[in-house]
Amino acid sequence: MAQWVRVASVDELKQQNPLLVVLDDEDIALYRVKDQYFATDDLCSHAEASLSEGDLKGFLIHCPRHGGQFDVRTGEARHFPAYTPIRTFPVKAEGNEIFIEIEQD
Repeated sequence: MAQWVRVASVDELKQQNPLLVVLDDEDIALYRVKDQYFATDDLCSHAEASLSEGDLKGFLIHCPRHGGQFDVRTGEARHFPAYTPIRTFPVKAEGNEIFIEIEQD
């Protein structure tokens, strides 16, 4: 069953500065591009590096380990050596709060 879970306030998430959030032992990277919000798995599908520690340039998150790139809107791998997409999560902002939709048992 899907459920919306509060993960941060709008003030906590700065432009182009990813934020790591942990939900039920699951690491999720949260992004703000202009006034749009996105969330993906935090681990790079190539080298298991933390994407929340990478550089966000526009809609592309750059893996800090080998430079693979992913589109935070779709999870699509956009630059070698990454070729496997990462999971994305629906995100919404209500007032000053940011929520991610996740599946829960």
